Amino acid sequence: MQRVTRAAVQFAMVLSLLLSFGSARAEPAAHAGKRVFYVTRLDEVPGANERHRQIQQQGLAADRIVAAHLEALGFKVTFVDQTVDPTRAAGYDLVVLSSVVQSREMADTAFKDTKVPLLTWENDLMDSLRLTGRRKGVDYGEVEKEHYIRIINAPHALAGGVPNGKTYVYPRDVMMGWGVPARAATVIATLPGEPDKAVVFAYEKGATMDYDFVAPARRVALFLDNDTFSSLSPDGLKLFDAAVEWSVEP
Repeated sequence: MQRVTRAAVQFAMVLSLLLSFGSARAEPAAHAGKRVFYVTRLDEVPGANERHRQIQQQGLAADRIVAAHLEALGFKVTFVDQTVDPTRAAGYDLVVLSSVVQSREMADTAFKDTKVPLLTWENDLMDSLRLTGRRKGVDYGEVEKEHYIRIINAPHALAGGVPNGKTYVYPRDVMMGWGVPARAATVIATLPGEPDKAVVFAYEKGATMDYDFVAPARRVALFLDNDTFSSLSPDGLKLFDAAVEWSVEP
């Protein structure tokens, strides 16, 4: 009887490993053929000094880490400079606006009308994208030092299975963006103790965004900063992946 039990346990362990392997292989396959239009800062800004050039290089290196993660999920990523014509995003499955871009170097309403799902963590584009109102420090902004957020909408797919309550998304304090979205937004997480300041929120296609603007496709805003993706905690990475998944979901 003991031998049978041991054999059963061993079989269960092997089966579990096989299923896990199959699941890991299936996830990228689900996104095979899907394309990401990744907007970053490729070209050097005219007149930039050495410090700004270093910041740009560090930001681009951080974006390449994000792109590698997306490619591991099965996406094909195309990098484009922040000065790109937004109409070139047509036919892609997802637009990513990195916080490495300089909002003042982009057209005021660039990508607002793009009929492609859009994911961004560039705080200074929230108003022009109609994700929030236009008053910096009131409608959108950054907190200098934070590594906790509060999940308030765990049942939603955008929560990535992270339960309601306070959780850390970084191992230590970093800068974190926030916004105060319109009523039609789906808010997933906020800053602890500041329920009006959302750090993960989204709009469904057709939802009324700020300025009474109707979302032409799904829109998602996250709390990331220029180079903080690689520091995400397991829960933070779940939220990022959930934002990507929900954005491209049919």
